[in-house]
Amino acid sequence: MVVAEHSWFFQQLRAIATRRNDPEAALRVSIDSGGCHGYQYKLELATNHALDDFHFAHPTLQPSNVYVDAISFSMLNGSTIDFATELIGSSFRVTDNPKSKGSGCGCGTSWELKE
Repeated sequence: MVVAEHSWFFQQLRAIATRRNDPEAALRVSIDSGGCHGYQYKLELATNHALDDFHFAHPTLQPSNVYVDAISFSMLNGSTIDFATELIGSSFRVTDNPKSKGSGCGCGTSWELKE
């Protein structure tokens, strides 16, 4: 997994860490079954991590913690995590998932696994 190199992701996570007074703020990324294309991304703030989580962090920019459970990682490996700001709202997003078939749903969260 790759965290987008530009600073939007890090700026947003830093702002969350400051608001919550939590220097270890993290983003948890997982996959749930459901949605109009079979799977959907679930991105939420993490308060802790499990022993089997993969932990990703930038070596110099903090906070930059991203946790992914082992099962979700197999379907996210090679993806990019980013933060997007649009007129309809701003959010963390998974983009460029090589395991995803096509572009997925217009909502940006539902997708179909390649066979």
